[in-house]
Amino acid sequence: MSPTAASKASSAYSACGHVTFLGAGPGDPGLLTLRAVEALSGADVLIAEPDVLDVVRGHARAGVSTPELTVVDDASMPAGVPVLRDATNLVMEAARGGKRVVRAVSGDPGLDGNAGAEMLACAAEGIPFEVVPGVAAAVGVPAYAGVPLRDAQGADVRFVDARTASERCWTEVGASDGTVVVSTSLDSVAAAAGELVSAGRKPDTPLTVTVAGTTTRQRTWTATLGSIAQVLKQAKVLPSPDGHQPVIAVVGERSAAAQRDQLAWFESKPLFGWKVLVPRTKEQAASLSDQLRSYGAVPSEVPTIAVEPPRTPQQMERAVKGLVTGRYEWIAFTSVNAVKAVREKFEEYGLDARAFAGIKVAAVGEQTAASLVEFGVKPDLVPSGEQSAAGLLEDWPPYDPVFDPIDRVFLPRADIATETLVAGLIELGWEVDDVTAYRTVRASPPPAETREAIKGGGFDAVLFTSSSTVRNLVGIAGKPHNVTVIACIGPATAKTAEEHGLRVDVLSPEPSVHKLAEALAEFGLRRRAAALEAGDPVTRPSERRPGARRRRTT
Repeated sequence: MSPTAASKASSAYSACGHVTFLGAGPGDPGLLTLRAVEALSGADVLIAEPDVLDVVRGHARAGVSTPELTVVDDASMPAGVPVLRDATNLVMEAARGGKRVVRAVSGDPGLDGNAGAEMLACAAEGIPFEVVPGVAAAVGVPAYAGVPLRDAQGADVRFVDARTASERCWTEVGASDGTVVVSTSLDSVAAAAGELVSAGRKPDTPLTVTVAGTTTRQRTWTATLGSIAQVLKQAKVLPSPDGHQPVIAVVGERSAAAQRDQLAWFESKPLFGWKVLVPRTKEQAASLSDQLRSYGAVPSEVPTIAVEPPRTPQQMERAVKGLVTGRYEWIAFTSVNAVKAVREKFEEYGLDARAFAGIKVAAVGEQTAASLVEFGVKPDLVPSGEQSAAGLLEDWPPYDPVFDPIDRVFLPRADIATETLVAGLIELGWEVDDVTAYRTVRASPPPAETREAIKGGGFDAVLFTSSSTVRNLVGIAGKPHNVTVIACIGPATAKTAEEHGLRVDVLSPEPSVHKLAEALAEFGLRRRAAALEAGDPVTRPSERRPGARRRRTT
């Protein structure tokens, strides 16, 4: 190629966009690869199938375009196979416009016929593209169900898509004695089992059927080819409204179905499938919700408190200016909201973390300290014991005129904060500027659906992290149903809950949201062990009989 031709080709390549065909896996966002997350963060346009949009959208940058795909039925395609009518047009249009496009599909792009056609369209127009593999459902779901596909003898493994399998395909897998992984739909499991029996498999061949695999809605049944229809009927398993809820069935003597009780690591998590209400904003509850998910729970954040500026901002303005002019020896933060309030005032004045130079900084709680570090400030003092105002006072040094040139402390806090810290600092010899940095008001009521779930027993547990969260949740949404497990961060919060007629089931051993989550997980583990020991099915609290009422103890 001549230099001129090479230059033209290079120019054409840089002028067009780029497409990444990305496998989003079978449902668990944690199964996205590092390369997938990197590609999503750089996307201008995200084109995702409806069932994976929530999995990938959280890793895309703010403002990314997410055009909606149109899913249609096509009589020429087998039942349950989606047809994305406008996917190719959307991909090509964005790429022609010079955009970086991420086309996300469920599972792996190499197993997706729609993605294959779109790759050919890119190749035909010379649009550069790449493929980021994903975990295929046929492999990932059995792993989450505790069903290894091979034993030590290395059994043969066959994969069948029941929606497109031919009679010849069924005959071949039926004649094999290896493991068969069948991708099908909930309303077609029995039919697929019948095909295998007709093709030569014995009716007593074990199988497992998993629905909503790798998500906290996952559920697995163990049966045989001959009994699976009856097992699903007795379990009152209902198909999805469209009749095509996907499932993965694993068939075979060597599929370890008989050992699933020992290998079902995912569904045996202490809070698996529990819907846990967290009365905090998404920002405040981020790490707590992540911790709950690690226990298998489905957290739902409902703000009970809204933060507003103080009615008279002059006091806060004078205090922040005093920081710069050297009025204070210490500043003490007792909440993330206090850090946020001071930070916003700094930004208003064009200041940054350097304004804290020469000032000692104290913080109560892990999250408060973390928000300061994010701001660029490392706290000089955090409680060594109890993470509370009382704990901070235990470690706070008394005022010493020899070593402390200034005797004043700046305490930015909420309008409803207690006087414990102020009184304790004064007793230690310090002068305190107790400044209202923000007001806390009751948040707006959550949507009607959430309120109904709270009052009707739709949540398995609720975590109360302060007395105000108890009062405000009851005020904006009503009292949690008596089947809901009530977990409280400390005795004061528990007392408030009991005053509102709630039975406290879990009390955190320490005033820490993470210890509270741990305590709830231990409660769930004990509850699960008791059910197994009694030979009862393991159920969630919300699955109790509607008429069952529990007594409140005093």
